[in-house]
Amino acid sequence: MAGILCCCAKVFKWVPVLFISAIVAWSYYAYVVQLCILTVDSIIEKVLYIIFYHMFLVMFAWSYARAIFQPIGVIPKEFFLSKQDLESLENEERGDRQDEILRRLAKNLPVYTRTLAGGIRYCDICKAVKPDRCHHCSVCQACVLKMDHHCPWVNNCVGYSNYKFFILFLMYALLYCLYVAATAAQYFVEFWSNSLGQSAGKFHILFLFFAAAMFALSLVSLLGYHLYLVSANKTTLESFRTPVFRTGPDKDGFSMGTKVDNIKEVFGDDKRMWLLPVFTSRGDGVIHQVRVPTDTDYLLANVPPRPSTTLPSTTTEDRGAMLPECAVSYCVTLPKDTDSKGDGRSYPTRTESEDSDHLLAERQRWAEEGMDSDTTNNDDSVKIDINNSGVINDGMEEETSSTQSDRLA
Repeated sequence: MAGILCCCAKVFKWVPVLFISAIVAWSYYAYVVQLCILTVDSIIEKVLYIIFYHMFLVMFAWSYARAIFQPIGVIPKEFFLSKQDLESLENEERGDRQDEILRRLAKNLPVYTRTLAGGIRYCDICKAVKPDRCHHCSVCQACVLKMDHHCPWVNNCVGYSNYKFFILFLMYALLYCLYVAATAAQYFVEFWSNSLGQSAGKFHILFLFFAAAMFALSLVSLLGYHLYLVSANKTTLESFRTPVFRTGPDKDGFSMGTKVDNIKEVFGDDKRMWLLPVFTSRGDGVIHQVRVPTDTDYLLANVPPRPSTTLPSTTTEDRGAMLPECAVSYCVTLPKDTDSKGDGRSYPTRTESEDSDHLLAERQRWAEEGMDSDTTNNDDSVKIDINNSGVINDGMEEETSSTQSDRLA
């Protein structure tokens, strides 16, 4: 029963793709047959319409197919936990000890992002340390490199391996819709005003124009949003949830500095290949350049893993040697002529007598007045005295001591 439900779910996932394919197939018949062949009178106009239509259609279909069938980026095997490490992690109940185990396992891995709590990003389903910008897709049941989102219209996760194809799919789909709407607008108006009379293809052309215009409006906003993400080198997930680095959250942590460099991260260095549905993205989807914060600017660097180190009480030179490389690089050095006092470990403090001499004087005066006024009171009255060392004693102890002296005498 579970297998049947799983198969039905897989088939159901292809419904959006089949819907888009059916719309494109119908639009081909409506545009080529009903509009160009049966409605347009000029031969030259027919030929030009059909040639440019097929150019946009081929690029659109090519990009769409690459976005659908391109395999998602998978995590390298070194990010997966061994059987022994997995057992030690699962047997540990304390969260801080689990985090220590993950830190030890990720010590030599190129990971720089962290969880909101500052821990190592770990996938409980895939049993692997997550590379930077990698997220688990509940639909694909896998961790996807540089995951942007799961798109039901392509029945695939949009990530590192097919993000360029997805952008080109949106762009060529928009151009396809705009071209169809622009060339059919004239005949749409004529059919709407009944200047061309009644024909079997009238409703095809009317609906073709409406469909192309509505799809174009929706694609404009979607394409514009993703072009903004590309120019900032962000993903959809990162735009909604700021990535956390070892130095803290940074919404522009993966920015390369300029929009052109950010675009090259997705489309590659060869600008001649930008408009072709051919994979040209930079890197491998695992290691990403990050911005390292300094006092004045952000420097682009491939930041190595920085181990968590507890500094013992050693000299300044020893502590500087134990700091991570990038932290030592950005430490501020004081001028040589700066004369600092002390050794950095012990600091002068105000003594109690300096800080509260006025208060103690008031207490002394109050105590003396109380002793004079309480001589006629009963033996249970409490008297306060302050010895030379600044310690306050109550009168009962003094009275007890005097009583004991009288008895001894």
